[in-house]
Amino acid sequence: MGSISEAEFAEVYLGRARAMRRTAYLLCGDWHRAEDLVQSAFARLYAAWPSLRDSGALDAYLRKTLVRIYIDESRRAWHRERPSESVPDVAVEGRGDVEDSIVLRQALDSVPRRQRACLVLRFFDDCSVETTADALGCSVGTVKSNTARGLVALRAQLPPELLPVPGTPSSAPARSLL
Repeated sequence: MGSISEAEFAEVYLGRARAMRRTAYLLCGDWHRAEDLVQSAFARLYAAWPSLRDSGALDAYLRKTLVRIYIDESRRAWHRERPSESVPDVAVEGRGDVEDSIVLRQALDSVPRRQRACLVLRFFDDCSVETTADALGCSVGTVKSNTARGLVALRAQLPPELLPVPGTPSSAPARSLL
């Protein structure tokens, strides 16, 4: 692709940043941390721009970089939860999309990070098994087993009313809530 101009990079950023932020949020569960992950991924893209040969590979490069940064940063102790003195207010009346989304987000947080990455890439980003394997740097079989285990772990945390109805696509409820 050669050298990069500021305008070209800005166009790439504007075209892909929102989707990358959503993916990062689904991985880490914190909008501020998601923004940091996306900024790091784009910084690496900027540095690697001269060596990228195919402009069609930008999405794959960004996704792979984002997931690897997330997994690497998840191993560090600074990101772990810290107790707080107050509990946030939560509505108790009825359940709606917002409440269901919160429950699904909490269930997703309980899934181990590599399994969560497989679930997010496969069902939210609609990546193929092969693309997911490439992004995670593992085999297709590992993606399949991590996805299956992640679904079992996710379903174990969800209340019965949020589980998919038999005969409907399993990703439909999750996609509508996120």
